[in-house]
Amino acid sequence: MESDPRVWIATLRRSHDRLVALVGPLTPEQLRAQSYCKDWSVAQVLSHLGSGSEIAALNLPGALGQAEPVSREAFGPVWDRWNAMSPDDQAAAALIADAQYIGTLEQLSDDELASISYPFFGLTLDAVKLIRLRLGEHAVHTWDVAVTNDPAAVVAPDAVELLIDAVPEFLAPRLGKPQAEPLRARIKASDPDRDYLLVATDAVSMTDWPADGVAESHAEVAMPAEALLRLAYGRLDPEHTPASVVAEPADLERLRAIFPGF
Repeated sequence: MESDPRVWIATLRRSHDRLVALVGPLTPEQLRAQSYCKDWSVAQVLSHLGSGSEIAALNLPGALGQAEPVSREAFGPVWDRWNAMSPDDQAAAALIADAQYIGTLEQLSDDELASISYPFFGLTLDAVKLIRLRLGEHAVHTWDVAVTNDPAAVVAPDAVELLIDAVPEFLAPRLGKPQAEPLRARIKASDPDRDYLLVATDAVSMTDWPADGVAESHAEVAMPAEALLRLAYGRLDPEHTPASVVAEPADLERLRAIFPGF
């Protein structure tokens, strides 16, 4: 995994620039249209990114050790304020809040970046992992907006390059939902190349494919890394599955059930 937080920040900045380019031409009707997220319009996806930027900025002083951690009780008023905005205001304000948070990250010194420590559901996130969390959300929700008007849209390659290693380490064990029937699958990803063993029994895990292979029977799946990232986030439905994905249809459906998204 890339260890320089400034590489992650630069990629987040480019994701913001892509979002600005996507949102700028949208009409009021397009902002109110349903996004890929079934419960949210495009404007509501942007509101989620905007409120997330604001909450991330509230959390940053605590992560830097410059203030006491912010209680989750502080988040409710932020969400209420964003939810009360009109769709047009949600879109405009989201881009501003997003840029402000990224600008704050860009202005941190090397020592400040090195000091970041943020508790997150039993984990302690350093600068890279904290920014990785935001980049994953940002890049995928940007896709949620893009695919509304472009069914062939993909998650940005530079974001995929950084985020793909989060699939086995972070996403699979947290977002994966074991099914009644256990599954073992070899998942070979490309661009960038990865080779994983997914095991879904009582829990879901992904590890590097062992050099000596595995004795148990397993499914064989090949897909672009971009598709694997979207699979982990529950965004590889049949209508948005690239033709380059190679898998038995039943195995692919089982993988989709393991990663239903949120």
